[in-house]
Amino acid sequence: MKKIIANFKMNKTATEMKQYLIKLISKFEDKCEAVLCVPYTCLSLAKFIVDGHDNIKVGAQNISEEEEGKCTGEISARMLKDSGASCVIVGHSERRAKFKENGKIINKKIKVALKNGLEVILCVGETLAERNTLKVADTLREQISEALKGLYENELENITIAYEPIWAIGSGKTPLVKDIEIVGKIIRKIVTEDYSAKAGEEIKVVYGGSVNTKNAATICRCKYIDGLLVGGACLDADGFAQILNTSI
Repeated sequence: MKKIIANFKMNKTATEMKQYLIKLISKFEDKCEAVLCVPYTCLSLAKFIVDGHDNIKVGAQNISEEEEGKCTGEISARMLKDSGASCVIVGHSERRAKFKENGKIINKKIKVALKNGLEVILCVGETLAERNTLKVADTLREQISEALKGLYENELENITIAYEPIWAIGSGKTPLVKDIEIVGKIIRKIVTEDYSAKAGEEIKVVYGGSVNTKNAATICRCKYIDGLLVGGACLDADGFAQILNTSI
């Protein structure tokens, strides 16, 4: 079953989310696993509305690397769990760029998430400059190895790697199918070299970056790809339902 992750970013109030989820659920055909990474203010509401739907999970978009304490404005793993989240996005390019999150911080966030029973969606991806200078594999190796440093192989069962080329996010541009497949293979090779062939084969890899109703199904059929991470296209319930129902 494919995994389709929605990243709502800083969009939708709780009132708006309620109406959105009611419509989405009415159209969802249970053909894939849907993961809804909603704003913090919508977590409890979303969990309440989707409760009972086995193929719909609620996730968060970020997490503090600290367990608790003097971290004004931050959200801990325990808080996310208590609010209904079962997973969390870590390492999104916007967090890396705007909030200066480096590999060390991302590694700490992953460890604290796993420690508290949250699944992790780890975002990795290259800039256009790195792509043009043929540094995609090197960039991904650095990002993945740093993020997963110190983790045991069995912990990879609770990690999904989301390949999001930075140049594709919100640009309307996506890599060719063959290029997505090449990167999917590269990611699995990195995991294989760091852990084992079994780990490389079984790690979940999804693609994100300008996914929409027109290209979702095609990308989902790519070799080495287990699903999608959807940004802007998830904000319309009708359109996202179409993506969920055709990405099989």
